[in-house]
Amino acid sequence: MTVVLEKDSMPGIDENFLQLRDASCSLSSNSTHIMGSMSFSTCGTKIEDKGDFIAFTNEINSFVLPSEVIVRRKTVKIGFSCQFPKTISISSYFSLHKSDYIFTESGFGSFGYTFEIFRDGGFSKKVPAKAYPVEVKLLQIIYMGIQAQSELPDVKVFVESCKATPDDDPDNSLSYSLIENGCIKDETLKVYASSDPTSFNFEVQAFKFTGNYDQVYITCSVILCESSSPFSRCAQGCLKEPSRRRRSTLSKETVGHSITQGPLRFVRQAVPEAAVDEDEVMMMNSGTSDMKNDDVHLMIKNNTSDEMMRSNTSAKVVPPSLPTEIHPNEEGWKIKDLLNTNVSTIFFATAFLVSLVVMAVLIRHFSKKRKAEDRKSLISSGW
Repeated sequence: MTVVLEKDSMPGIDENFLQLRDASCSLSSNSTHIMGSMSFSTCGTKIEDKGDFIAFTNEINSFVLPSEVIVRRKTVKIGFSCQFPKTISISSYFSLHKSDYIFTESGFGSFGYTFEIFRDGGFSKKVPAKAYPVEVKLLQIIYMGIQAQSELPDVKVFVESCKATPDDDPDNSLSYSLIENGCIKDETLKVYASSDPTSFNFEVQAFKFTGNYDQVYITCSVILCESSSPFSRCAQGCLKEPSRRRRSTLSKETVGHSITQGPLRFVRQAVPEAAVDEDEVMMMNSGTSDMKNDDVHLMIKNNTSDEMMRSNTSAKVVPPSLPTEIHPNEEGWKIKDLLNTNVSTIFFATAFLVSLVVMAVLIRHFSKKRKAEDRKSLISSGW
């Protein structure tokens, strides 16, 4: 840590008679400032526990020479410190690509794993490190592979578990199991058979966590076993009841090591433009069943405004009661419409006239009958 004192703030201070707690550490100065620099473990620096913080403290003191009997200098004691929080949060949102993991165990020496994302099911073209975070879409097939490297010739890799988390913390309470106790848990996960016992290749359909999460990390626990050992964890495979599993002293295997790859970041897909499917067009045509398809063709016009297009808002097309545009035989449609209207008018007019004639005939008939009855009654009365 470094301490800097401004000379103007300390008038009358003689910089030649200042020192740190440890007198062997000297201070330096220029025309305006007095400076001191030290590590956290030298020059008399002390460590203090302050609850949530750790503090490193030191001080600048004035001193007197052994030969001095009296002094006219000001006494100086200036304390200073640097403190750090005991716990901090580190964001791994832009974490770099990590694929190589190296471990050492007795009986296996040094061994390692690579965990990669591939472009296709051939597992030969890796996604380059500069492409991380890897952008994917929902339901896209993701190809991943684990490869073990060991100094021993007869070894086999076994993936005991794989789970997804929204960050690179495998202990995150929010997780989703893909493989558990050697058993496949996700219905879209497929393991590819391989002639190489040190490789494990699989595919899974992309998914995302519900909520405000747009990335996924995959963490797998892997074990390296001696291929010829019939009692190893690799030989046991999927265990429905893992509590009964006991590690045999005859088996030669490593402990489980966690390796992580990611993140897979989900890209937002654009909202498709407004469209009318065939069923809607058929429903619109059914409203004018008296017209044949050969005679009339409906055209849907998208009247979406510029503002709606900019906001990616789909416009709902409402079918009109009559065609808004006529394709392109417009004169034929007008004539047919006119003919249909005239026929209807003539029909109703004819029916009205016929009803008037029938009513006139009935009135005339009853009028004549009434007069005949009156004449007959007058004759019979002797009038």
